[in-house]
Amino acid sequence: MSHILLKHRTAALVGAAIIAGAACLPFAINSSTALAAPSDTGGILAASGSFAAIVDADKPAVVTITTTVKATDVSAGQQDSPMDEQFRQFFEDQGIPLPRQAPQQKPSQHAMALGSGFIISPDGVIVTNNHVIDNALGIKVTLDDGTELPAKLIGTDPKSDVAVLKIAAGKPLQTIAWGDSDRLKLGDQILAIGNPFGIGTTVTAGIVSARGRDLHSGPYDDFIQIDAPINHGNSGGPLVDREGKVVGINTAIYSPNGGSVGVGFAIPSDEAKAIVAKLEKNGSIDHGYLGVQIQPVTKDVADAVGLNKTGGALVAAVSADTPAAAAGLKPGDIVTSVGGEAVKTPKDLSRLVADLSPGTRESLGLWRDGKTMELNVTVGANAGAQKQAAAENPDRQGQASGQPSLGISLADLTPDVRQQLDLPRSVNGAVVASVKPDKSAAAAGIQSGDVIVSVNDRPVHNARDVKAAIAEAGKAGRKSVLLLIERDGQKTFVAVPFATA
Repeated sequence: MSHILLKHRTAALVGAAIIAGAACLPFAINSSTALAAPSDTGGILAASGSFAAIVDADKPAVVTITTTVKATDVSAGQQDSPMDEQFRQFFEDQGIPLPRQAPQQKPSQHAMALGSGFIISPDGVIVTNNHVIDNALGIKVTLDDGTELPAKLIGTDPKSDVAVLKIAAGKPLQTIAWGDSDRLKLGDQILAIGNPFGIGTTVTAGIVSARGRDLHSGPYDDFIQIDAPINHGNSGGPLVDREGKVVGINTAIYSPNGGSVGVGFAIPSDEAKAIVAKLEKNGSIDHGYLGVQIQPVTKDVADAVGLNKTGGALVAAVSADTPAAAAGLKPGDIVTSVGGEAVKTPKDLSRLVADLSPGTRESLGLWRDGKTMELNVTVGANAGAQKQAAAENPDRQGQASGQPSLGISLADLTPDVRQQLDLPRSVNGAVVASVKPDKSAAAAGIQSGDVIVSVNDRPVHNARDVKAAIAEAGKAGRKSVLLLIERDGQKTFVAVPFATA
């Protein structure tokens, strides 16, 4: 199971780890990175292929951030934390033995954590990751020249994992400028600058490996994937392009062993820059909240509802007493725009809603009952106890293509069936009694026990209703039929193409 351990600045992801900055250990490492000279020498890259000009300009604006955090209780005789053991195993695998620490006689009250950051204004405004300073009792910034200064936390936004600090250096400081991450293309050269493991400011080179990576950590997941080596301590440091401008904030790595394997992730600068501006002004960000579960609009879904193209976010469920419910959103609606801005994917809706301030009244473009329409919604506040704005339903997204149709047998919801499935009286429909293995329902993951509660947005009460509604959709020339399925107390839409039924 996936889990998040912010205390150790780590988050595991299905068998490997998405890892961000962590406490440093006492060791020394010698490493180097070689890169062939590029054919294009634009920007400030020297004709020789050297990145020295970029490093000379940017390195003085990169800082090391050390935080004091409350340590978990460590019993006497316990030598290493799980994170220490992870580091130790990684380096021992590389033939670099690390000395073991002597057992502690008393529980430790505090621990140190390490990260990086970069200066964006001469008066000492610094950008870093939220997880670098999360739960910090004290924050210290070390400049490139070795000067150590206390830092004040200006603002933080856990959902985007961005934080802003301020130091008073008594003199104008070297800065680094924001770049345009939207211009990045796969294969573009980039540099990552930071302080991995506390060994000192380090520069690594690589390329943009992918765009738009979603790590399922929040509504703002739109990471730049890079192959430039980044490690523990790099979190919060700048990712710069060949013009020496910040195009991302180095945030996490994907790793089976705790070390860099060439799969790193950075927050795009175009996203981070706007968040930083809000944090500088207000110290925090209140994200908008809608109150729906959504899933992608596949071709089968589009065919089923009469859309001539895919795109948008299909509303699978509307939570009670939420802005979505108050506005009149209904399961089966496809949200196509927010405030006139197109929604192409469920992630677009999540991000657009999260960007709105609570209390904002905005229009939603919808596709409902075969035609376009608009609804006005007053966005709510996304409190910590609430689900994220327009939260996706990750457990169901993989079931959004090929679904039940004539490849299933249906039965009515008798009292005995209700009892077996633990269904409340409020749930009406028909239960899937069996699924043919060679039909689209089986390919979609439909299981015996699933309950069909509506067909093409029409509520059904029994197996006869379901069969009649499916037949009607076929007669109307639809290529697919849209079914609302309830399983284990959750609802999700599935579309079944008639051609493969």
